Amino acid sequence: MKKANPIRILLLSAALLLSACTPAAPAADVPPRVEAGMRSINKYGNIVLTVSPETLASLGFEPADVIRVEIGSASVTMPIGTAYSDVDSGSPVCCCKTSSKGEEEVVLAINAGNFASSMGVAAIERIDEDPGYRCIFADGYDASTPVFLTMETKQGYADGYRLHQLVSARTNKREDYAHLSDADYANFRAVEATGIGRGTLYRSSSPVNPALNRSTYADAQLLDALVRTVMNMADSEETMKAYPDYALTAYSQCDIVALNMGMDLFSDVFREKLAEGFRFLATHEGPYLIHCNEGKDRTGFAVAVLCCLNGASLDEIVRDYMLTYRNFYGVEPDAEAYAVIADSNIKASLSKAFGIAPDALKDADLAACAERYLLSIGMREEEIAALKANLEKDFGGLL
Repeated sequence: MKKANPIRILLLSAALLLSACTPAAPAADVPPRVEAGMRSINKYGNIVLTVSPETLASLGFEPADVIRVEIGSASVTMPIGTAYSDVDSGSPVCCCKTSSKGEEEVVLAINAGNFASSMGVAAIERIDEDPGYRCIFADGYDASTPVFLTMETKQGYADGYRLHQLVSARTNKREDYAHLSDADYANFRAVEATGIGRGTLYRSSSPVNPALNRSTYADAQLLDALVRTVMNMADSEETMKAYPDYALTAYSQCDIVALNMGMDLFSDVFREKLAEGFRFLATHEGPYLIHCNEGKDRTGFAVAVLCCLNGASLDEIVRDYMLTYRNFYGVEPDAEAYAVIADSNIKASLSKAFGIAPDALKDADLAACAERYLLSIGMREEEIAALKANLEKDFGGLL
């Protein structure tokens, strides 16, 4: 009988042991799946995950892939993107991006919406104390609830992603915008539209929040425009006054209503606070400034509603709204992305708010639509009339 080779036996034993300890490779038809945790939920209802963009990429997840997100019993399908604006207003996105602190993160969000609330995971309660909100988990959910990301369709959002990506990335470096004036860099401008008095209504990025490196430029413009009354859609009063050197700003000398509003344009809280802000404008003297952080989404919607109320055309409203995309992203009217952005953002938002089809906006009586909308959010007819009259005043002689 042939004697067994002890070295061969040892090698075979080691191979068997390794095969027992090494997990089998997933079958080719099993879609990639990742389990993550919830690192935090911010005041807009965005859920920041514990997984990194690098880890997702190493497992085959990339922008334009369509994935299924499951949190407890809730699930939703969404694309992966690199900015909230990679999807239409009101749509969900798994955003792989760099935070304001320079950290790479994966965020589950809704463009101009509240993801945590829409999924039934948590409610965001606005409070006066810094940071201006607290997160209240729904029954069955807490910070330890796992989040699963599963591939649905590889590059299933390629066409939509390509169109939205025609918008280049924004930076917060003044030198990157050398071709812009200080006012344009700060996204500060007078709203010029039918029914709005000259030098009466302004919009901008935040004149006090330094995160975008635009606050000092916006504050200087505010002073030059002789702004008296400010509608701050982003901050609570405590958060606003806690910004560096707040008391030294021209902004701090204005009459300010700090509304601490979320990004969900159609939530009850947003509607209530929008009515509160418009009442403030109706009872205070102009010129007026409306701002959030960028002066893009919340500000864009608020200004559009006021322009509608005072008789502006849809073309005027779109033109004003899209100036923000020129200032931040270099999107000019002849760019392929121009109409896509307008259709999927401000037109979509007004369509939903007014309860009419997007293609009916151009021929609609926008003033009547805006008045019905303002009544629906709790404003009275006399308040609306006062607001409209204030916006019609001409302050052009003060500039």
